[in-house]
Amino acid sequence: MSNGLFVIFLASIFGALFTWAFRTLPQEKWQIIAAVPQVKDVTGQWRGLNLTYYGLLMATSNALAAVIMLALLGAIGIPAAETLLLMTAIFAICWPASRIIARAVEKKSYTFTVGGASFVGIIITPWIIQLINAVIGDNFGKRMPIVPTLAAASIAYAYAEGLGRLSCISFGCCYGKKVEQLSPAFRRVFETVNFVFAGATKKVAYEGNLEGVRVIPVQAMTAVTSTVIALAGTYLYLESYFISALNITLVLTQVWRIFSENLRADFRGETNVFSAYQAMAFFAIAYLVCITAIFGAVDLSTNIVKGLNSLWNPVVLLLCQILWLTVFLITGRSSVTGSTLTFFVHQDRI
Repeated sequence: MSNGLFVIFLASIFGALFTWAFRTLPQEKWQIIAAVPQVKDVTGQWRGLNLTYYGLLMATSNALAAVIMLALLGAIGIPAAETLLLMTAIFAICWPASRIIARAVEKKSYTFTVGGASFVGIIITPWIIQLINAVIGDNFGKRMPIVPTLAAASIAYAYAEGLGRLSCISFGCCYGKKVEQLSPAFRRVFETVNFVFAGATKKVAYEGNLEGVRVIPVQAMTAVTSTVIALAGTYLYLESYFISALNITLVLTQVWRIFSENLRADFRGETNVFSAYQAMAFFAIAYLVCITAIFGAVDLSTNIVKGLNSLWNPVVLLLCQILWLTVFLITGRSSVTGSTLTFFVHQDRI
C-alpha cells in the first residue's frame, strides 16, 4: 500500500462519517444511547443512569488515537509493547488532568477538558519517552526516537480531536455563538452553514438557552480542520518528514484552538478576553519549538504495511478494546442528566 493511498483511504472514511454526523447528531435522539435502571422510588418508577453517544464517540476517538499511534510507530520499527507502555503512561496522567484542569478553570466538577488534557500530554510526553528509553528501552530491542515518536503522538491526537468533536455535537457542548450576533460578513457565511440543536438536555440548551437557535458549527469546523491536519501530518510522517509532521499537526491544531475559542459561546472560565485554554495553546507552541531544537531531526524509513501488521496481535487488540471500554465508562455515564423509567407487560402477548 502506498502512503498516498493509505491517506486517501482514511480521508474517504472520515468524509463519509462527517457527512452523516453533521446532519444527524444535533438531533435530540442522538444524545442518549440507553438508560440503565438503578433505584426504584416510592411511585414505582426507576431512576436511570443515562449512557451517552458522547461517551461512545469519545471512547472511539481514543481507541482510534491508540491504533494510529501503534501503526505509525510500528511503521518505523518500534515494538507494540513499547508503544503500549508509552500510551498507558500518557493516558494515566492526562485523563485525571482533564477533569482537574476543567475544575480549576471552569469551576465545574462534572466535566472534562480536551484542551487541558492535550496541554498536559504535550508537556509530559517527551520526558516519558526519555524515561522509558533510559529505564527499559533496551529490553524492547529499540529505543523510541524523540521527534518521530512525538510526531506520531501529535498525529494521533489530531485524529482524536477530529473524531472526538462529534461527541460534542451529540451532547451539545463546546457550542458556537448565535449567527444573529455575528458581524454582517460572518453572518453571510453562517446563514446556511450552521447548527440548530434540539433537546432540553443538551448543554447548548440548559447552559446557553440556545435550543432551536442557529449557532456557528464550531464543533464541525474543528472536526474537519483537525482531521485535515492529521491527514497531512500522516503523509509527511510516512514520507519520513518527521519534524514537519510534528510541527504541522501540533502547531496548527493549537493555532486553531486559539482562533476557534473566539467562535464559541460556552463558558470557558472567568475571563472574557483570553481564556486559560488559549494561553495553554500558546505555551504549547513555544514549548514545541524548544523541544524540536533540543532533540533535532532523525533519519528513519517508514513502512505503513509493517505498521498495520503490528496491530494484528491478540494482546494489542484486547488492550485497545479495554481502552475503549474504560473511556466509555468514564465519559459515557452522564452525571448532568437523569431519567425515569417504567416497565410493563404486553397483556395481548401473554
